[in-house]
Amino acid sequence: MVERSNSRFLAVIITRKSIIFLLISILTVASWFLIFSSTNPNRVLDYISVSEPTDAPLIIIKNSNSSPQNNNALSLNPQNRAGAETEEPKNENRGATKTESFTDENRAETLHCIEKKGSPSPTPLKVYMYDMSPQYHFGLLGWKPERNNDVVWPDIRVNVPHHPGGLNLQHSVEYWLTLDLLFSELPEDSRSSRAAVRVKNSSEADVVFVPFFSSLSYNRFSKVNQKQKKSQDRELQDNLVRYVTSQKEWKISGGKDHVIMAHHPNSMSTARHKLYPAMFVVADFGRYSPRVANVEKDIVAPYKHLVPSYVNDTSGFDDRPILLYFQGAIYRKAGGFVRQELYYLLKEEKGVHFSFGNVRNHGITKAGDGMRSSKFCLNIAGDTPSSNRLFDAIASHCIPVIISDDIELPYEDVLNYNEFCLFVRSSDALKKGFLMGLVRSIGREEYNKMWKRLKEVEKYFDLRFPSKDNSGDDAVQMIWKAVARKAPLVKMKVHRFQRFKRPF
Repeated sequence: MVERSNSRFLAVIITRKSIIFLLISILTVASWFLIFSSTNPNRVLDYISVSEPTDAPLIIIKNSNSSPQNNNALSLNPQNRAGAETEEPKNENRGATKTESFTDENRAETLHCIEKKGSPSPTPLKVYMYDMSPQYHFGLLGWKPERNNDVVWPDIRVNVPHHPGGLNLQHSVEYWLTLDLLFSELPEDSRSSRAAVRVKNSSEADVVFVPFFSSLSYNRFSKVNQKQKKSQDRELQDNLVRYVTSQKEWKISGGKDHVIMAHHPNSMSTARHKLYPAMFVVADFGRYSPRVANVEKDIVAPYKHLVPSYVNDTSGFDDRPILLYFQGAIYRKAGGFVRQELYYLLKEEKGVHFSFGNVRNHGITKAGDGMRSSKFCLNIAGDTPSSNRLFDAIASHCIPVIISDDIELPYEDVLNYNEFCLFVRSSDALKKGFLMGLVRSIGREEYNKMWKRLKEVEKYFDLRFPSKDNSGDDAVQMIWKAVARKAPLVKMKVHRFQRFKRPF
């Protein structure tokens, strides 16, 4: 018994000594590490923040030991040097990290540079455009060369082919971008801030532009008549695939630097599956598989708003008597069931206009008048996540209430939609009283702030030709800038594609 007790006692002593020794060892190592890190000039950086894509990508490295001058020297964009300061950015959002807060500052600085007039213009995006047959572009509008059949493009100094109005117009981004590239070649284009220029040598280009008016082709020629085996739209798509994939530019890059317009959700329905390495210009991704199109690879462009812009709008909080407005198709398939449910929830609410509407019987004019009389306008997912209604609301300065869980928005990497839109999850919107409680909680001061911001950003969604002189801030220029922000990633993809190819 005595021997057993002694052995237990000895084991306890040895165990305690081991623990004490281990603790002393840990403290010793930690102290030496702190000493070395505090004296090492190459200590671990406090944090590294990479700003979101801008016209001139900014990389800021912040070191708490460095001086203000050194911090400024690390900024690759001299216009954004003020973003690198020795003090930590104030964090008003509970739980946010330093990196998140600093990224928000960079985003704000990026948009400030976009909006600031008179600032130095970045180098324009260099675009090589295929000289394709008019049957792919302006020929779809009825344009034909008057004398020489070898002429591919209209002389836009003399005659700009007319684009049809109505619903055809909302997916017309292809028309405006092509006109802008043609205009960039003319001496009449004296703008100092243009975002893209056409180049004749593809080896000099950042991207290759494919001028196929795919949305117009779908809208006008997707139906098969009795004399056809397949529609004219399908034939154009098949011919387009053969043409584009046979070009040397496609073979060199694998198509990764090509820009193809597919703004209508049903356009390029067959060609998209063969040309998907390219960058698509789309309205949303509702009818695309992630392999074919996604927000990392492609560009989301705005619809052309159908209602007129609200010029000289002086309406205030009390001048818009309708609290919440929606007019459009109520019964939709796919994700549009929310519209139907909201109709039954809101139709009897005071201050709400929720009714069926279409383009017939001056429907667009009536919708424009209704939006101009409303504080908030509902933008609810329909057959696809997006709709033209959002951009009609922006043009009418009616604060959009977006109920579309899968929506992707134009230029959201530089534009904060929370400043002029309300976002509501579909599941919350269908809760009784939730939506009305939200819009009624927006007081005069908050509303006016969002309304003023809405008027400021309206220009970013205005598709026009020609672009506003020396402003560089309409929708056409903003789309080109969005393409330019993808250009470095595109170049990396092309270089990876060329790894096992010998140079020409």
